[in-house]
Amino acid sequence: MASQDWVDKDFYAILGVAKDASDADIKKAYRKLARQHHPDTNEGNAASEKKFKDISEAYSVLSDPDERQQYDAIRAMGGGARFAPGGAAGGNGGFEDMFGGLFTGNAGRHSGGFSTSGGIPPEFADLFGGGFGGQTGFQRAPQKGADRTASTSISFAGSIRGTTIGLREPSGEVIDVRVPAGIKDGQKVRVRGKGQPSPAGNGDLVVAVSVQSHAFYTRDGDNLRIHVPVTFPEAALGADIEVPTIDGEKVKVRVPAGTPSGRTLRVKGRGVKTSKATGDLLVTIDVAVPKNLNKDAEAAVKAFAEATADADVREGLAAKARL
Repeated sequence: MASQDWVDKDFYAILGVAKDASDADIKKAYRKLARQHHPDTNEGNAASEKKFKDISEAYSVLSDPDERQQYDAIRAMGGGARFAPGGAAGGNGGFEDMFGGLFTGNAGRHSGGFSTSGGIPPEFADLFGGGFGGQTGFQRAPQKGADRTASTSISFAGSIRGTTIGLREPSGEVIDVRVPAGIKDGQKVRVRGKGQPSPAGNGDLVVAVSVQSHAFYTRDGDNLRIHVPVTFPEAALGADIEVPTIDGEKVKVRVPAGTPSGRTLRVKGRGVKTSKATGDLLVTIDVAVPKNLNKDAEAAVKAFAEATADADVREGLAAKARL
């Protein structure tokens, strides 16, 4: 950029920022305007193309501390005077003579190395999802290789404790996939660098994990649900019972007197353990009804029935059933 342009153009006004704007404000303003006026999204719009070049020129100077300092000094001394390119002003030397000592190298060159002819600085390459088209002369950056997908099935125990599985490639190579403890059915594990190759870096291998069901435990988020049978006396009178946990230990659970079948009791911290949280063990009580009674037991049940004959457990049921 010629030094004359630095007097003629108000880069702060072009970016819409104050003269004391911070680096972050300048970057934010440029990012917004570059997205708005980039030729790839304004094809055939000459006004937007010119605006895009202007804001790129402005950012190329104001984003560089040394060049911004030089630009501010020139604007302060130039006072808006007009100088003929290579000509004289008031009989004195030309513009380059007047300010030549302020520069090292070509005037207006951004030290970051990007051109002010309409290209985007590398730090803004994400504005349009990577590189840009040929209109601006900015070449598209190489893309990382594509991801590959696979699926596998693991045991319930493997999902709780974590495991490592081996996936065999058609070439015979075995890829070790580490499955973290606490993974849920349907979650995915990413193996870095095992996707499609590319000069810009390999993609990843994304493995969908299916967890086999368990005969006793059912997962509910990070909680585990189990059903535990109790006798009628235990449910009626209350009792302390032992229930198994996924750690292989047993914990005592207090069954309150009068517990009905289907009530769920909670045991804190005995569910699934992950890196972020630990769930609970949810114990659902099932009151067991004996199928075969000996004479003494049958007599005892009859005696209980006579003693509680006045209790109507179905009282109010008809009212609830009305439509």
